[in-house]
Amino acid sequence: MNEAYLRRMRRELPDFAAYEACLSAPPVRGVCVNTLKISPQEFCALAPFALEPVPWEERGFYIEEEKPGRSPYHDAGLFYVQEPSAMCAAPLLDVRPGERVLDLCAAPGGKSAQLAQAMRGEGVLVLNEKMPDRARVLLQNVERMGISNAVVTSASPETLAERFAGYFDKVLVDAPCSGEGMFRKEPEAPRQWSEENVRMCAERQRKILHSAAAMVAPGGKLVYSTCTFSRDEDEENAAWFAGAHPQFAMLSQTKLYPHRVRGEGHFAALFVREAGERARMRAPRPPVDRRAAALWQPFAREFLTEPPQGALLSFGSSLCLVPPDLFPLGGLKVLRAGLLLGEAKGSRFEPAHALVLGVPRASLRSVVSLDGAQTAAYLRGEELPVRAAVRGWCAAAYGGWPLGLAKAGETLKNHYPKGLRRSAATG
Repeated sequence: MNEAYLRRMRRELPDFAAYEACLSAPPVRGVCVNTLKISPQEFCALAPFALEPVPWEERGFYIEEEKPGRSPYHDAGLFYVQEPSAMCAAPLLDVRPGERVLDLCAAPGGKSAQLAQAMRGEGVLVLNEKMPDRARVLLQNVERMGISNAVVTSASPETLAERFAGYFDKVLVDAPCSGEGMFRKEPEAPRQWSEENVRMCAERQRKILHSAAAMVAPGGKLVYSTCTFSRDEDEENAAWFAGAHPQFAMLSQTKLYPHRVRGEGHFAALFVREAGERARMRAPRPPVDRRAAALWQPFAREFLTEPPQGALLSFGSSLCLVPPDLFPLGGLKVLRAGLLLGEAKGSRFEPAHALVLGVPRASLRSVVSLDGAQTAAYLRGEELPVRAAVRGWCAAAYGGWPLGLAKAGETLKNHYPKGLRRSAATG
């Protein structure tokens, strides 16, 4: 452990001995149930590992399982692997269905999923990640969790602030930080710690917060969170924000230490902006590709008992279902808007992986159930010697929960995305 860091913590913590002792304990693990698909009670009945409730998140559970992501229920999007203390920030926003919500530093997506579940598919959720590689990981998790009302963007906070002045009802800023709260979880992090890096993080966080402030609608709320203990990054930045932006009032601060709660380290501060008139941003969307829309309609009637309702939007030959009050997308780097339905290929419509994970499973007409061994092979991308009662496009499912697409014929042709396939070693 870095000695300079320990000296600082010794000065700040009256119970430093307990904190130092806890650093040698195993990290705490958790999962957050995806209530867009399943209730916590239902998940408890089928979970392949023991669960214990997290007190500050009704959908959160402590687990002892080291690799919960190996469960096919993870691939089906029934839960998200999330450190329990990190679950404390998103609920502070008290997000409601129909609101405009921004997660400004969203990757990899745990807090984004919490926000989406609170919105229940209603309203517009913007999930932004400046770094392109991390933004792609975010998009994968959005699709797996079946989030249908999100716009995934990859832009700087400054760029978004110019575009969305006073637009969002709720804004989450889970800022990049020095990561002191993750020292047990990430052994390399203590070796990379330095006072200079803490100062650099604090300065960067202020710039991000300044941009975030501009995007909060009058009467709206902002949560600033980190996974560090540094006062420069936490309390002092929260105080700076309130002073530099007098239209905001701080409502609460929360700081979790691993020797005081069952979790790692986290900080969160909640602010509210004074009341006023909310900004408006509505514009006609670009015309929908007629060929793709024409092919989608008969495919949807054949593939689904209840095709999803909403506005269609074209991205080249691809077709998405988007929130009805979506803002104009021109000039933004958008990875995905709404639910990707599929794309027109010649005279046929080819469904997207996101479709079978984003619609209610009861609406899927053609489902092929797989046992454990078949599921493992499917997730590796293998063709299966399965003769199903259905023909053509279908959802491959484990325990009744869709995992992805397949095409049924003499065998089950695998259409699980190549970038998601497991290796033989991970099974």
